[in-house]
Amino acid sequence: MTTGAPARPSVEATGAVGAVADPPVQRAWTGPLRSAGARMLVLPVSAVLGIVVTRLVIENYGTPAYAQYTLLVGLAALLPFVDLGLAAAVMNAVSGSDAPARDEQVRRVLVTVLRLLAVSATLLALAAVALLGLGLWPALLGGGLDGDTGPAVATACVVLFALSVPLSIGQRILVGLRRNHVSIAVQGLQTPLVLAAVLLCLWWDLPAGAVVACFAYAATLLLSVVCTLVAARSVRPAVGVALWQAFRLRTHRGGQVMDVAWPMLVQMVAVPLAMQTDRLVLSHRAGDGVLAEYSLAAQMFIPIWAVVSAGGIALWPVFARARAAGTPGSPVPMALAFGACAAALSLAVGLASPLLAQLASGGEISLGVPVVVAFAVLMVLQAVKYPLGMYLTDAPGLRYQALMIVIMLPVNVGLSWYLTGPLGAAGPVVGSVVGVAVFEVLANLVQVRRRLAAAGAGA
Repeated sequence: MTTGAPARPSVEATGAVGAVADPPVQRAWTGPLRSAGARMLVLPVSAVLGIVVTRLVIENYGTPAYAQYTLLVGLAALLPFVDLGLAAAVMNAVSGSDAPARDEQVRRVLVTVLRLLAVSATLLALAAVALLGLGLWPALLGGGLDGDTGPAVATACVVLFALSVPLSIGQRILVGLRRNHVSIAVQGLQTPLVLAAVLLCLWWDLPAGAVVACFAYAATLLLSVVCTLVAARSVRPAVGVALWQAFRLRTHRGGQVMDVAWPMLVQMVAVPLAMQTDRLVLSHRAGDGVLAEYSLAAQMFIPIWAVVSAGGIALWPVFARARAAGTPGSPVPMALAFGACAAALSLAVGLASPLLAQLASGGEISLGVPVVVAFAVLMVLQAVKYPLGMYLTDAPGLRYQALMIVIMLPVNVGLSWYLTGPLGAAGPVVGSVVGVAVFEVLANLVQVRRRLAAAGAGA
Protein backbone atom coordinates (compact mmCIF):
# COMPACT_ATOMS: atom_id res chain seq x y z
CA MET A 1 0.00 0.00 0.00
CA THR A 2 1.34 3.42 -0.84
CA THR A 3 0.28 6.85 0.09
CA GLY A 4 1.59 9.15 -2.18
CA ALA A 5 2.81 11.94 -1.33
CA PRO A 6 2.89 13.42 -1.24
CA ALA A 7 -6.10 11.74 0.23
CA ARG A 8 -14.95 9.75 0.94
CA PRO A 9 -18.15 9.20 0.68
CA SER A 10 -19.90 12.44 1.35
CA VAL A 11 -19.03 13.14 4.95
CA GLU A 12 -18.93 16.75 6.07
CA ALA A 13 -17.44 18.50 9.06
CA THR A 14 -20.00 21.00 10.25
CA GLY A 15 -18.31 24.18 11.33
CA ALA A 16 -17.19 24.38 14.91
CA VAL A 17 -19.04 21.27 15.91
CA GLY A 18 -17.39 19.08 13.28
CA ALA A 19 -19.94 16.29 13.49
CA VAL A 20 -19.50 13.60 10.87
CA ALA A 21 -22.40 11.71 9.42
CA ASP A 22 -22.05 8.15 8.20
CA PRO A 23 -22.53 7.97 4.43
CA PRO A 24 -24.63 5.27 2.88
CA VAL A 25 -22.66 2.40 1.40
CA GLN A 26 -23.78 3.19 -2.14
CA ARG A 27 -22.01 6.57 -1.89
CA ALA A 28 -18.62 5.06 -1.09
CA TRP A 29 -17.48 5.89 -4.62
CA THR A 30 -17.98 9.63 -4.15
CA GLY A 31 -14.57 10.29 -2.63
CA PRO A 32 -12.50 8.18 -5.04
CA LEU A 33 -14.30 9.64 -8.05
CA ARG A 34 -13.82 13.20 -6.85
CA SER A 35 -10.15 12.62 -6.08
CA ALA A 36 -9.42 10.82 -9.34
CA GLY A 37 -11.34 13.47 -11.27
CA ALA A 38 -9.41 16.27 -9.58
CA ARG A 39 -6.14 14.53 -10.37
CA MET A 40 -7.12 14.04 -14.00
CA LEU A 41 -7.90 17.74 -14.29
CA VAL A 42 -4.71 18.84 -12.58
CA LEU A 43 -2.26 16.54 -14.38
CA PRO A 44 -2.55 17.89 -17.95
CA VAL A 45 -2.52 21.51 -16.77
CA SER A 46 0.58 20.90 -14.66
CA ALA A 47 2.26 19.03 -17.51
CA VAL A 48 1.66 21.79 -20.06
CA LEU A 49 2.67 24.58 -17.70
CA GLY A 50 5.70 22.56 -16.64
CA ILE A 51 6.84 22.47 -20.27
CA VAL A 52 6.40 26.26 -20.44
CA VAL A 53 8.51 26.70 -17.29
CA THR A 54 11.20 24.45 -18.79
CA ARG A 55 11.25 26.46 -22.01
CA LEU A 56 11.46 29.80 -20.20
CA VAL A 57 14.25 28.69 -17.88
CA ILE A 58 16.38 27.19 -20.65
CA GLU A 59 15.90 30.09 -23.07
CA ASN A 60 16.45 32.87 -20.53
CA TYR A 61 18.80 31.39 -17.94
CA GLY A 62 20.52 28.55 -19.81
CA THR A 63 20.73 24.79 -19.63
CA PRO A 64 22.90 24.77 -16.45
CA ALA A 65 20.17 26.69 -14.60
CA TYR A 66 17.57 24.18 -15.77
CA ALA A 67 19.79 21.26 -14.73
CA GLN A 68 20.14 22.72 -11.23
CA TYR A 69 16.40 23.37 -11.07
CA THR A 70 15.50 19.75 -11.87
CA LEU A 71 18.21 18.46 -9.54
CA LEU A 72 17.01 20.46 -6.55
CA VAL A 73 13.30 19.92 -7.18
CA GLY A 74 13.99 16.18 -7.05
CA LEU A 75 15.42 16.44 -3.53
CA ALA A 76 11.95 16.23 -1.96
CA ALA A 77 11.42 12.78 -3.49
CA LEU A 78 14.53 11.58 -1.64
CA LEU A 79 13.10 12.57 1.74
CA PRO A 80 9.96 10.44 2.21
CA PHE A 81 10.99 9.63 5.77
CA VAL A 82 10.58 13.17 7.17
CA ASP A 83 6.83 12.55 7.58
CA LEU A 84 7.75 9.68 9.95
CA GLY A 85 4.65 7.83 8.78
CA LEU A 86 2.50 10.06 10.98
CA ALA A 87 -0.03 10.63 8.20
CA ALA A 88 -1.53 7.24 9.06
CA ALA A 89 -2.23 8.28 12.65
CA VAL A 90 -3.92 11.53 11.61
CA MET A 91 -6.08 9.95 8.92
CA ASN A 92 -7.19 7.07 11.16
CA ALA A 93 -8.01 9.38 14.07
CA VAL A 94 -9.99 11.91 12.03
CA SER A 95 -11.84 9.47 9.80
CA GLY A 96 -12.74 7.18 12.70
CA SER A 97 -14.33 9.93 14.77
CA ASP A 98 -17.99 10.97 14.83
CA ALA A 99 -17.03 14.54 15.75
CA PRO A 100 -13.31 15.18 15.10
CA ALA A 101 -13.59 18.85 16.07
CA ARG A 102 -14.37 17.93 19.69
CA ASP A 103 -12.90 14.44 19.90
CA GLU A 104 -10.35 14.11 22.71
CA GLN A 105 -8.49 11.30 20.94
CA VAL A 106 -8.20 13.35 17.74
CA ARG A 107 -6.83 16.29 19.70
CA ARG A 108 -4.23 14.15 21.44
CA VAL A 109 -3.11 12.57 18.20
CA LEU A 110 -2.76 16.00 16.59
CA VAL A 111 -0.70 17.21 19.55
CA THR A 112 1.75 14.33 19.27
CA VAL A 113 1.96 14.56 15.48
CA LEU A 114 2.67 18.30 15.57
CA ARG A 115 5.41 17.76 18.13
CA LEU A 116 7.10 14.98 16.18
CA LEU A 117 6.82 16.77 12.84
CA ALA A 118 8.34 19.89 14.37
CA VAL A 119 11.30 17.85 15.59
CA SER A 120 11.69 16.15 12.21
CA ALA A 121 11.53 19.49 10.37
CA THR A 122 14.05 21.09 12.71
CA LEU A 123 16.54 18.26 12.28
CA LEU A 124 16.15 18.40 8.50
CA ALA A 125 16.76 22.15 8.41
CA LEU A 126 19.79 21.82 10.70
CA ALA A 127 21.19 19.07 8.46
CA ALA A 128 20.85 21.35 5.42
CA VAL A 129 22.64 24.19 7.18
CA ALA A 130 25.35 21.79 8.33
CA LEU A 131 25.92 20.59 4.77
CA LEU A 132 26.29 24.21 3.70
CA GLY A 133 28.71 25.03 6.50
CA LEU A 134 30.83 21.95 5.81
CA GLY A 135 30.81 22.55 2.09
CA LEU A 136 29.37 19.11 1.35
CA TRP A 137 26.53 20.04 -1.01
CA PRO A 138 28.69 19.77 -4.19
CA ALA A 139 29.95 16.34 -3.16
CA LEU A 140 26.43 15.19 -2.39
CA LEU A 141 24.66 16.53 -5.49
CA GLY A 142 27.45 16.42 -8.05
CA GLY A 143 28.19 18.52 -11.09
CA GLY A 144 24.61 19.58 -11.71
CA LEU A 145 24.94 22.03 -8.82
CA ASP A 146 26.33 25.49 -9.57
CA GLY A 147 29.62 25.89 -7.75
CA ASP A 148 28.95 29.45 -6.61
CA THR A 149 25.28 29.79 -5.73
CA GLY A 150 24.21 26.14 -5.75
CA PRO A 151 24.98 25.22 -2.11
CA ALA A 152 23.11 28.22 -0.71
CA VAL A 153 20.13 27.58 -3.00
CA ALA A 154 20.07 23.89 -2.04
CA THR A 155 20.04 24.87 1.63
CA ALA A 156 17.20 27.32 1.06
CA CYS A 157 15.18 24.66 -0.79
CA VAL A 158 15.56 22.13 2.01
CA VAL A 159 14.74 24.71 4.70
CA LEU A 160 11.57 25.70 2.81
CA PHE A 161 10.68 22.02 2.51
CA ALA A 162 11.31 21.54 6.24
CA LEU A 163 8.94 24.41 7.05
CA SER A 164 6.21 22.69 5.04
CA VAL A 165 6.59 19.37 6.90
CA PRO A 166 4.48 20.25 9.99
CA LEU A 167 1.94 21.90 7.70
CA SER A 168 1.39 18.61 5.88
CA ILE A 169 -0.99 17.81 8.71
CA GLY A 170 -3.65 19.83 6.90
CA GLN A 171 -3.65 17.54 3.89
CA ARG A 172 -3.96 14.49 6.15
CA ILE A 173 -6.92 15.97 7.98
CA LEU A 174 -8.63 16.67 4.65
CA VAL A 175 -8.13 13.03 3.70
CA GLY A 176 -9.73 11.93 6.94
CA LEU A 177 -12.66 14.26 6.28
CA ARG A 178 -13.12 12.71 2.82
CA ARG A 179 -12.09 15.97 1.16
CA ASN A 180 -8.94 14.79 -0.60
CA HIS A 181 -10.12 16.42 -3.83
CA VAL A 182 -9.76 19.80 -2.13
CA SER A 183 -6.14 19.05 -1.26
CA ILE A 184 -5.42 17.85 -4.81
CA ALA A 185 -6.96 20.99 -6.30
CA VAL A 186 -4.98 23.27 -4.00
CA GLN A 187 -1.68 21.44 -4.58
CA GLY A 188 -2.36 21.60 -8.31
CA LEU A 189 -1.67 25.32 -8.13
CA GLN A 190 2.05 24.74 -7.56
CA THR A 191 3.14 24.78 -11.20
CA PRO A 192 1.04 27.87 -12.04
CA LEU A 193 2.64 29.67 -9.08
CA VAL A 194 6.14 28.70 -10.22
CA LEU A 195 5.35 29.88 -13.73
CA ALA A 196 4.01 33.17 -12.38
CA ALA A 197 7.18 33.69 -10.32
CA VAL A 198 9.41 33.01 -13.34
CA LEU A 199 7.38 35.39 -15.51
CA LEU A 200 7.64 38.14 -12.89
CA CYS A 201 11.41 37.69 -12.69
CA LEU A 202 11.64 37.94 -16.47
CA TRP A 203 9.35 41.00 -16.50
CA TRP A 204 11.53 42.71 -13.90
CA ASP A 205 14.72 41.46 -15.59
CA LEU A 206 15.93 39.70 -12.44
CA PRO A 207 18.81 37.17 -12.72
CA ALA A 208 16.78 34.46 -10.96
CA GLY A 209 17.93 31.39 -12.88
CA ALA A 210 19.78 29.92 -9.92
CA VAL A 211 16.82 30.17 -7.54
CA VAL A 212 13.97 28.83 -9.68
CA ALA A 213 13.92 25.67 -7.56
CA CYS A 214 13.23 27.84 -4.51
CA PHE A 215 10.04 29.03 -6.21
CA ALA A 216 8.78 25.43 -6.32
CA TYR A 217 9.44 24.86 -2.62
CA ALA A 218 8.01 28.24 -1.66
CA ALA A 219 4.85 27.41 -3.63
CA THR A 220 4.59 24.07 -1.83
CA LEU A 221 4.94 25.84 1.53
CA LEU A 222 2.28 28.40 0.63
CA LEU A 223 -0.18 25.76 -0.57
CA SER A 224 0.46 23.67 2.55
CA VAL A 225 -0.55 26.71 4.60
CA VAL A 226 -3.74 26.99 2.57
CA CYS A 227 -4.60 23.31 3.05
CA THR A 228 -3.94 23.55 6.78
CA LEU A 229 -6.15 26.64 7.12
CA VAL A 230 -8.97 24.90 5.23
CA ALA A 231 -8.58 21.79 7.37
CA ALA A 232 -8.39 23.78 10.61
CA ARG A 233 -11.60 25.59 9.76
CA SER A 234 -13.32 22.30 8.98
CA VAL A 235 -12.52 20.84 12.41
CA ARG A 236 -12.43 24.09 14.39
CA PRO A 237 -11.16 24.35 17.12
CA ALA A 238 -9.22 21.05 17.16
CA VAL A 239 -6.14 22.19 15.21
CA GLY A 240 -5.82 25.51 17.03
CA VAL A 241 -6.12 23.83 20.43
CA ALA A 242 -3.63 21.10 19.44
CA LEU A 243 -1.14 23.69 18.19
CA TRP A 244 -1.39 25.64 21.45
CA GLN A 245 -0.99 22.49 23.55
CA ALA A 246 1.85 21.05 21.44
CA PHE A 247 4.30 23.52 23.02
CA ARG A 248 3.25 22.61 26.55
CA LEU A 249 4.93 19.27 27.05
CA ARG A 250 4.46 19.02 30.79
CA THR A 251 0.79 19.90 31.01
CA HIS A 252 -0.71 18.29 27.90
CA ARG A 253 -0.24 14.67 26.94
CA GLY A 254 -0.32 13.43 23.40
CA GLY A 255 -1.87 10.30 21.96
CA GLN A 256 -0.63 6.99 20.62
CA VAL A 257 0.67 7.35 17.07
CA MET A 258 3.70 5.13 16.61
CA ASP A 259 1.69 1.89 16.41
CA VAL A 260 0.60 2.94 12.91
CA ALA A 261 3.36 5.46 12.12
CA TRP A 262 6.34 3.12 12.05
CA PRO A 263 4.87 0.53 9.67
CA MET A 264 3.68 3.40 7.49
CA LEU A 265 7.19 4.82 7.53
CA VAL A 266 8.63 1.47 6.47
CA GLN A 267 6.30 1.45 3.47
CA MET A 268 7.07 5.05 2.56
CA VAL A 269 10.76 4.20 2.35
CA ALA A 270 10.60 0.66 0.93
CA VAL A 271 8.06 1.21 -1.86
CA PRO A 272 10.02 3.97 -3.62
CA LEU A 273 13.18 1.88 -3.27
CA ALA A 274 11.45 -1.10 -4.85
CA MET A 275 9.96 0.91 -7.71
CA GLN A 276 12.68 3.47 -8.36
CA THR A 277 15.66 1.12 -8.65
CA ASP A 278 14.61 0.11 -12.17
CA ARG A 279 16.59 2.88 -13.84
CA LEU A 280 19.67 2.02 -11.81
CA VAL A 281 19.38 -1.62 -12.84
CA LEU A 282 19.02 -0.68 -16.50
CA SER A 283 21.91 1.76 -16.23
CA HIS A 284 24.17 -1.06 -15.04
CA ARG A 285 22.78 -3.91 -17.12
CA ALA A 286 21.75 -2.31 -20.43
CA GLY A 287 22.64 0.53 -22.76
CA ASP A 288 21.36 4.07 -23.02
CA GLY A 289 18.80 3.08 -25.64
CA VAL A 290 17.14 0.55 -23.36
CA LEU A 291 17.08 3.02 -20.48
CA ALA A 292 15.53 5.64 -22.74
CA GLU A 293 12.86 3.15 -23.87
CA TYR A 294 11.96 2.36 -20.26
CA SER A 295 11.88 6.04 -19.24
CA LEU A 296 9.62 7.01 -22.13
CA ALA A 297 7.19 4.17 -21.39
CA ALA A 298 7.17 5.07 -17.71
CA GLN A 299 6.40 8.68 -18.59
CA MET A 300 3.29 7.52 -20.45
CA PHE A 301 1.93 5.13 -17.83
CA ILE A 302 2.85 6.81 -14.52
CA PRO A 303 -0.03 9.35 -14.84
CA ILE A 304 -2.41 6.38 -14.61
CA TRP A 305 -0.77 5.47 -11.31
CA ALA A 306 -1.21 9.06 -10.12
CA VAL A 307 -4.93 8.99 -10.89
CA VAL A 308 -5.39 5.57 -9.30
CA SER A 309 -3.51 6.56 -6.14
CA ALA A 310 -5.56 9.75 -5.81
CA GLY A 311 -8.77 7.74 -5.93
CA GLY A 312 -7.34 4.93 -3.82
CA ILE A 313 -6.21 7.04 -0.90
CA ALA A 314 -9.73 8.45 -0.69
CA LEU A 315 -10.83 4.97 0.41
CA TRP A 316 -8.73 5.18 3.59
CA PRO A 317 -11.37 7.12 5.56
CA VAL A 318 -14.16 4.97 4.09
CA PHE A 319 -12.73 1.77 5.55
CA ALA A 320 -11.43 3.46 8.71
CA ARG A 321 -14.91 4.82 9.43
CA ALA A 322 -16.52 1.44 8.74
CA ARG A 323 -13.96 -0.22 11.00
CA ALA A 324 -14.68 2.24 13.82
CA ALA A 325 -18.42 1.65 13.39
CA GLY A 326 -17.94 -2.13 13.46
CA THR A 327 -19.42 -2.56 9.99
CA PRO A 328 -16.50 -3.43 7.69
CA GLY A 329 -17.49 -4.50 4.20
CA SER A 330 -15.48 -6.33 1.59
CA PRO A 331 -13.01 -4.26 -0.47
CA VAL A 332 -12.86 -6.91 -3.20
CA PRO A 333 -15.61 -5.42 -5.42
CA MET A 334 -13.87 -2.05 -5.31
CA ALA A 335 -10.53 -3.70 -6.07
CA LEU A 336 -12.02 -5.31 -9.17
CA ALA A 337 -13.59 -2.01 -10.24
CA PHE A 338 -10.31 -0.14 -9.72
CA GLY A 339 -8.54 -2.79 -11.78
CA ALA A 340 -11.08 -2.51 -14.60
CA CYS A 341 -10.70 1.29 -14.72
CA ALA A 342 -6.91 1.02 -14.80
CA ALA A 343 -7.14 -1.64 -17.54
CA ALA A 344 -9.25 0.69 -19.70
CA LEU A 345 -6.83 3.57 -19.22
CA SER A 346 -3.82 1.34 -19.83
CA LEU A 347 -5.37 -0.05 -23.01
CA ALA A 348 -5.92 3.49 -24.30
CA VAL A 349 -2.35 4.51 -23.52
CA GLY A 350 -0.96 1.28 -24.95
CA LEU A 351 -2.80 1.73 -28.25
CA ALA A 352 -1.64 5.32 -28.46
CA SER A 353 1.95 4.54 -27.41
CA PRO A 354 3.43 4.43 -30.95
CA LEU A 355 2.05 7.89 -31.71
CA LEU A 356 3.02 9.24 -28.29
CA ALA A 357 6.55 7.89 -28.67
CA GLN A 358 6.82 9.52 -32.10
CA LEU A 359 5.64 12.86 -30.76
CA ALA A 360 7.78 12.76 -27.62
CA SER A 361 11.06 11.58 -29.17
CA GLY A 362 10.75 12.66 -32.78
CA GLY A 363 11.07 9.05 -33.83
CA GLU A 364 14.34 8.56 -31.95
CA ILE A 365 12.83 6.09 -29.46
CA SER A 366 10.43 3.28 -30.25
CA LEU A 367 8.59 1.25 -27.63
CA GLY A 368 8.54 -2.52 -27.85
CA VAL A 369 5.35 -4.46 -27.19
CA PRO A 370 6.81 -6.23 -24.11
CA VAL A 371 7.54 -3.04 -22.18
CA VAL A 372 4.12 -1.55 -23.05
CA VAL A 373 2.28 -4.72 -21.97
CA ALA A 374 4.36 -5.02 -18.80
CA PHE A 375 3.60 -1.44 -17.77
CA ALA A 376 -0.11 -1.94 -18.51
CA VAL A 377 -0.23 -5.03 -16.27
CA LEU A 378 1.68 -3.19 -13.54
CA MET A 379 -0.83 -0.32 -13.59
CA VAL A 380 -3.73 -2.77 -13.25
CA LEU A 381 -2.09 -4.48 -10.29
CA GLN A 382 -1.33 -1.16 -8.64
CA ALA A 383 -5.00 -0.26 -9.00
CA VAL A 384 -6.24 -3.57 -7.59
CA LYS A 385 -3.98 -3.33 -4.56
CA TYR A 386 -5.28 0.06 -3.40
CA PRO A 387 -8.71 -0.92 -2.04
CA LEU A 388 -7.16 -4.03 -0.45
CA GLY A 389 -4.41 -1.95 1.14
CA MET A 390 -6.79 0.77 2.32
CA TYR A 391 -8.87 -1.90 4.06
CA LEU A 392 -5.78 -2.87 6.09
CA THR A 393 -4.90 0.52 7.56
CA ASP A 394 -5.27 -0.24 11.26
CA ALA A 395 -2.10 -1.01 13.23
CA PRO A 396 -2.06 -4.81 12.58
CA GLY A 397 -2.90 -4.28 8.91
CA LEU A 398 -0.15 -1.71 8.39
CA ARG A 399 2.39 -3.95 10.14
CA TYR A 400 1.40 -6.82 7.87
CA GLN A 401 1.75 -4.69 4.75
CA ALA A 402 5.12 -3.34 5.92
CA LEU A 403 6.41 -6.89 6.41
CA MET A 404 5.26 -7.95 2.95
CA ILE A 405 6.88 -4.93 1.30
CA VAL A 406 10.17 -5.48 3.12
CA ILE A 407 10.18 -9.06 1.80
CA MET A 408 9.21 -7.81 -1.66
CA LEU A 409 12.11 -5.36 -1.94
CA PRO A 410 14.99 -7.82 -2.47
CA VAL A 411 12.81 -10.10 -4.62
CA ASN A 412 11.82 -7.19 -6.84
CA VAL A 413 15.37 -5.90 -7.26
CA GLY A 414 16.77 -9.39 -7.83
CA LEU A 415 14.19 -10.26 -10.48
CA SER A 416 14.68 -6.90 -12.18
CA TRP A 417 18.43 -7.47 -12.38
CA TYR A 418 18.03 -11.00 -13.74
CA LEU A 419 15.24 -10.27 -16.23
CA THR A 420 16.89 -7.21 -17.74
CA GLY A 421 19.22 -9.51 -19.66
CA PRO A 422 16.61 -11.46 -21.65
CA LEU A 423 13.80 -8.88 -21.61
CA GLY A 424 15.58 -5.54 -21.88
CA ALA A 425 13.49 -2.54 -20.85
CA ALA A 426 10.58 -4.80 -19.89
CA GLY A 427 12.73 -6.77 -17.40
CA PRO A 428 12.51 -4.45 -14.38
CA VAL A 429 8.81 -3.87 -15.04
CA VAL A 430 8.14 -7.61 -15.03
CA GLY A 431 10.10 -7.81 -11.77
CA SER A 432 7.80 -5.16 -10.30
CA VAL A 433 4.75 -6.99 -11.66
CA VAL A 434 5.75 -10.17 -9.86
CA GLY A 435 6.56 -8.30 -6.64
CA VAL A 436 3.30 -6.32 -6.55
CA ALA A 437 1.18 -9.33 -7.58
CA VAL A 438 2.58 -11.66 -4.92
CA PHE A 439 3.48 -9.42 -1.98
CA GLU A 440 0.80 -6.75 -2.26
CA VAL A 441 -2.23 -7.96 -4.21
CA LEU A 442 -2.22 -11.64 -3.29
CA ALA A 443 -0.83 -11.15 0.22
CA ASN A 444 -3.35 -8.42 1.03
CA LEU A 445 -6.20 -10.44 -0.45
CA VAL A 446 -5.33 -13.37 1.82
CA GLN A 447 -5.34 -11.11 4.86
CA VAL A 448 -8.59 -9.44 3.81
CA ARG A 449 -10.32 -12.79 3.38
CA ARG A 450 -9.11 -13.90 6.81
CA ARG A 451 -10.64 -10.82 8.38
CA LEU A 452 -13.88 -11.18 6.51
CA ALA A 453 -14.09 -14.85 7.50
CA ALA A 454 -13.44 -13.93 11.14
CA ALA A 455 -16.22 -11.32 10.90
CA GLY A 456 -18.58 -13.85 9.38
CA ALA A 457 -18.58 -12.22 5.92
CA GLY A 458 -17.46 -13.56 2.57
CA ALA A 459 -15.26 -11.85 0.01
